Amino acid sequence: MNWDDIKLFLEVARSERLSIAAKRLTIDASTLSRRLHKLEESLTTKLFDRTVDGHVLTPDGKKLLEYARRMELDAGQAFDDIKEQKNLNSGRVRIGVTEAFGSFFIAPHLMNLKQTFPNIQIELVHFARDVKISRNEADIAIAVEKPKSTSTIITKLCDYQLQLYGHASYLDSIDHEIELSNLGNYEWVSYVDNLLFTEQLSYLKELSATLRVNIKPSFQSTSITSQYRAIKSGLGIGILPCFLAEQDASLVKLCINDIRLVRSFYLVTHPESKRVSQVNTVWEYLKQLAQQKSHLLMPKE
Repeated sequence: MNWDDIKLFLEVARSERLSIAAKRLTIDASTLSRRLHKLEESLTTKLFDRTVDGHVLTPDGKKLLEYARRMELDAGQAFDDIKEQKNLNSGRVRIGVTEAFGSFFIAPHLMNLKQTFPNIQIELVHFARDVKISRNEADIAIAVEKPKSTSTIITKLCDYQLQLYGHASYLDSIDHEIELSNLGNYEWVSYVDNLLFTEQLSYLKELSATLRVNIKPSFQSTSITSQYRAIKSGLGIGILPCFLAEQDASLVKLCINDIRLVRSFYLVTHPESKRVSQVNTVWEYLKQLAQQKSHLLMPKE
């Protein structure tokens, strides 16, 4: 079997788009398509279903992906070892994570890792969807809900708390304390419901059902950073993770005893990736960081 064909297969499997894969491989899309067909003919099986949404792996394609990814990883490690360019705890580690947790919790707390392991390079990639570990989008994913995959290593990283916040400028404009029974009458900031990739982020739906109030946001964004900025500007009140909001003294925590949401983060990686020294080191560092900074994740009143 031609290893070059396997590399082409891997790129299409990861991108799910022939045009994107061809661009990354710097070859013509028609050439790539022809090579894929020849690979399928040599294996006497279909590796992809060609749909309007792109190239979707068939069961045999998924099986080949598992072995091909292992081949790629083993080959990469072998080349690095032969060239003596790969030392223990040296190299890139890509972390796939949500915007808020990456920006406000992980990024500010990487200095100790860098000082202890100066040859590890961190890539922090923000995803507004599930990270596809099997397709090499990241070495480590931090998921907002526990994945169902049985081929990956999964461990709970931490719980984190969310609460209702507002800025003094908005609170002064309503000229009275926020009332739990009257929550539906305030200006709210939230996510765009029909663009959520997980129900774990559907905070207002949960509050509306629990408190039996009808909450309709006046400002919505797919970005938690934009929501935070909107709340800080006085546009309205909204639910924010405490590890973000507690760093801003201008925000006021509201309905402390009545509104308190708890969610979880999970660490996910592929078994082959976890055996790489720098990936395992970053994995353990993230677990230790969550334990040491638990007061930011689950603050006590």
